[in-house]
Amino acid sequence: MKTLILIALAGFGAQLVDGSLGMAYGVTSTTLLLAIGTNPAAASATIHLAEIGTTLASGLSHWKFGNVDWKVVARVGVPGAVGAFAGAHFLAGLSTEIAAPVMSLILVSLGAYILVRFTLRGIDRRNVGKPIRKRFLGPLGLVAGFVDATGGGGWGPVGTPALLASGRMEPRKVIGSIDTSEFLVALAASAGFLLALGTQGIDPLWVGGLLAGGLVAAPIAAWLVRHIPPRLLGSLVGGMIVLTNARTLLRSEWIDAGSTFSTVVYAVLGVVWVLAVVHSYRRYRQDAALESADAVAEVAQRNVVAEVPADEPADEPVGAGRPSAPRD
Repeated sequence: MKTLILIALAGFGAQLVDGSLGMAYGVTSTTLLLAIGTNPAAASATIHLAEIGTTLASGLSHWKFGNVDWKVVARVGVPGAVGAFAGAHFLAGLSTEIAAPVMSLILVSLGAYILVRFTLRGIDRRNVGKPIRKRFLGPLGLVAGFVDATGGGGWGPVGTPALLASGRMEPRKVIGSIDTSEFLVALAASAGFLLALGTQGIDPLWVGGLLAGGLVAAPIAAWLVRHIPPRLLGSLVGGMIVLTNARTLLRSEWIDAGSTFSTVVYAVLGVVWVLAVVHSYRRYRQDAALESADAVAEVAQRNVVAEVPADEPADEPVGAGRPSAPRD
């Protein structure tokens, strides 16, 4: 029972982070299951089975709060399902030891770019609202789905930074669309695992525990992402991407860093992340105050114009329009 409660709490925390930042459900849950002693394939299968329910609840919640672009969901979700099915089906015979550090290096770079961009520049609204091309979304979904199934997580860490970096979607819609499309990925990955492994190593109680915790957290996370300022949200996501993937990179055979060096790196990255979030929040408050002042000035100007009689021009000089004195 104690283990089941811990798994439910892990599901709650993982979904709260995933629904708010668009990533980390698989990473968080996989870490716990592997620590308990589950083999990678069974851990990934357990998580994806639970995600069928949590992603459905998360998608409905994001849709309710207006965080979903359904065109993006379809264009990235369908290729993602194909990649997830393939990754799940061949997981037993695949090794991700080489691919993991390469992907982590790419994601650290993307995360650093997003962190700097949103912290120092905020949202570049010049491209917001422009359509994202299918030739970008298709390959993105295919790769993200494959990585998600083979690694027990990766749909959010791959998909979220790529869409954020495009600058064509608001952060809340990126997160909502990625979370919603993950339902297709979880469904396809689960089908692939069941075909390849059957039910071997999958504990229904663990699936239920993860699902129960995630269902409670899904609407809370959707509400949070609706109300968190976009600039602050971008800094939070960027820092999460860097920290999550720096851990994988430091533990890879490329670096094989010791515990002392890794701790120092984590501490430095953590301090930078906190400072970035604080800076983004302060700039958000400044921008909000400026926009509020501009809005008040605009309303005042409209009231002045509205008080001017319709038959009297607003810019007419004093004395204009009076009848001239009679001439002798």
